[in-house]
Amino acid sequence: MGTDDGPFHRSYDRKKSSMMRPISIVVGILTIVVVLYMMLEQNGQSHTPMVEVSHSSRAVAQEEEVKSLPINHEKIQQSCTPKATGPDAKVILVTGAGGFVGFHTAMALHRRGDGVLGYDNFNEYYPSTLKRDRQAQLELAGVHVVDADLIDEAVMSEVFSICRFTHVLHLAAQAGVRYAVKNPQAYVHSNLAGFVTLLEVIRHQKQKSVPGAGALKEEELDMIKQKARDTPGVPVLVYASSSSVYGLNTKVPFSETDRVDRPASLYAATKKSNEMMAHTYNNIYGISTTGLRFFTVYGPYGRPDMAYFSFTNAIMAGKPIKIFQGPGGSELGRDFTFIDDIVAGCVAALDRAPPSTPGVRNTVYNLGNTHPVNVSDFVGILETHLGKEAKREYVPMPETGDVLMTHADVSKAMDELGYRPSTSLTVGLEKFVKWYKSYYKGGTLHKDQLNYKPA
Repeated sequence: MGTDDGPFHRSYDRKKSSMMRPISIVVGILTIVVVLYMMLEQNGQSHTPMVEVSHSSRAVAQEEEVKSLPINHEKIQQSCTPKATGPDAKVILVTGAGGFVGFHTAMALHRRGDGVLGYDNFNEYYPSTLKRDRQAQLELAGVHVVDADLIDEAVMSEVFSICRFTHVLHLAAQAGVRYAVKNPQAYVHSNLAGFVTLLEVIRHQKQKSVPGAGALKEEELDMIKQKARDTPGVPVLVYASSSSVYGLNTKVPFSETDRVDRPASLYAATKKSNEMMAHTYNNIYGISTTGLRFFTVYGPYGRPDMAYFSFTNAIMAGKPIKIFQGPGGSELGRDFTFIDDIVAGCVAALDRAPPSTPGVRNTVYNLGNTHPVNVSDFVGILETHLGKEAKREYVPMPETGDVLMTHADVSKAMDELGYRPSTSLTVGLEKFVKWYKSYYKGGTLHKDQLNYKPA
């Protein structure tokens, strides 16, 4: 999903055949696209209050995953019903709701009164106990999460037949740069084939004819929004891209107008492919598409494969941490962005996106903090909040697709979305450490985390 956590898994024997209709051809074509990209290479809101829930065991999580329980129509309908009224009330599908960004954004949307349905497969890229605990928080709040694979067209279509979605926030993905070296097919399955499946389901919703908003009076636009919510139609799509698409670029800060055809990793190539596919479906079918390029998201309930989380695990356990260095011992820098700022950007993108209609725009935005910090300084801040000194080991950066620097130019998002990242790294890490010590009872890792090593 990323930023981006989790491809979504669930097998449904009753309709397996419908899953594969366009997928085999699409996967073949998109795999070629990814290979071509690899050849080119060679040439911020207030934090959600959490309710304490018991941790699931890995065995329980795996058992739940293979059960493939039937869809609960009643829970889906309840979850999709907005509490807010009026033309701006939304019904939103959040894919990757068991993931880091998906969890926080789904909670924020539900709190303000939108109808929200989650969708996730709770895979084991990192221990799914954390994903299940996020799910438990959502279910307690009234957000149901469908346990299914994004590539399962039959299940996805059934969900769309139950809920009249006005918007889709697509955060589901196989995340991680280095893991792509070990398991490239996971990225083809989730990030390419899974995205096409979602696009196909979206475009088969009934198309509505909506005049340009600029030609309407405010009361006429409100009436159209109300009608769009009350009748089936093609939803607005906002999806997660990644700062990784900037690849081998050396010009900073990264701007949406920069060249992005030199990915440094397979993960980056699939995310750039997502942007190309969104453009295609926008052009052919009039789907309103907005891509969000996330920059190194961190915070409570985060991803254990990310440096801030894995470093914290190691420091608390008294184990050494490996800090990557570039050529000549140069420092790596990252534009660390706190989860509340990212959630604010996601919500603004949903609110500002125009309705799906022929000729509607397709666009992308950077969502970052704009203040990159080198990793050594980042570790120093983390040490202060943990009250423990890290055992640092500086090692050459492995050739697995990482880049030396990320730095976001967010002027477009500021101008068009009202995006205003406001959380400093010091404040953000303090909030993360406070959550970490509470969640892990003073820093004692849950057993599923003890033997977990990020790719």
